[in-house]
Amino acid sequence: MNVDLKGRDLLKLLDYSKEEILYLISLAKVLKEKKKKHEPHAYLKGKNVVLLFEKDSTRTRCAFEVGAMDLGMGVTYLGPSGSQMGKKESIADTAQVLSRMYDGIEYRGFDQTIVEELARNASVPVWNGLTNEFHPTQMLADILTIQENFGEIRGRKLVFLGDARNNVACSLMVVCAKLGIHFVCCAPKELFPPASLVATCQEIAKEEGSSILLTENTSEGVKDADVIYTDVWVSMGEDASLWEKRIQLLKPYQVNEQVMSMAKPTAIFLHCLPSFHDTHTTIGKEIYDKFGLSEMEVTDAVFISKASKVMDQAENRLHTIKAVMYATLKDE
Repeated sequence: MNVDLKGRDLLKLLDYSKEEILYLISLAKVLKEKKKKHEPHAYLKGKNVVLLFEKDSTRTRCAFEVGAMDLGMGVTYLGPSGSQMGKKESIADTAQVLSRMYDGIEYRGFDQTIVEELARNASVPVWNGLTNEFHPTQMLADILTIQENFGEIRGRKLVFLGDARNNVACSLMVVCAKLGIHFVCCAPKELFPPASLVATCQEIAKEEGSSILLTENTSEGVKDADVIYTDVWVSMGEDASLWEKRIQLLKPYQVNEQVMSMAKPTAIFLHCLPSFHDTHTTIGKEIYDKFGLSEMEVTDAVFISKASKVMDQAENRLHTIKAVMYATLKDE
């Protein structure tokens, strides 16, 4: 595949072609195999990257840090209180300063406009580790996981249940449209994705021979699905006061054994994590104490079932993020 991504930013997958996305997945497979065989692949030795985190994360941070170290790079992590960006120093100035010291910049935080401004002012690649609107690195891991389970992904049916306005649902709609995967959003109408993004994705899907369906009817949406996907009902950064309303709205869209039974027998379950499938977390216990709900967006039975590929999916964050860094920073 003749694809050159050297020097490119990864801000959202709308900016990438089908061929470029598939190239990154293919590269991730190669790097994953090398990791499994303990084959050294420090191809970017001598380079350095910085991780700007305004929102905490387990998988994104670990994937970027381990991925960078596997590739031979140095890594600096700047957490929510670790830099002056947006406080004492502008985003533009921060981008220019960091570009003088680092070969790549990762940003995980709030508005998409922030990562876009970083990219406009940086002279090195900028990677979106998550914004309120998009989560492109998660999508690469998701597609790799689907491909590992089914081989051919074109023509598959992926169903997202939950708050379909969030960054994961919107990004899934984009990547499915780009790769010819039928995308179904199962949610209450008030939590459908933005109409403008839906229209854009429908045009892309039409060209690729797939479809975008928005429905409030779970039975209609889930029927014959290959992939069932969900996410937390209140996203990071949203006010905790939203829990009561979201529970009322989204309880009918919980992924449980009945939902899985309506999908294909070979269907897999995905979740970007973290997940509230039990009461073994602070928030999970608080929700149980307040609302009597011990499982939220997915039941524990589904989460730990054979159909659940969430841990493979989490691991694949490493290999796909490593592919992004290598493809955009390699010298040759």
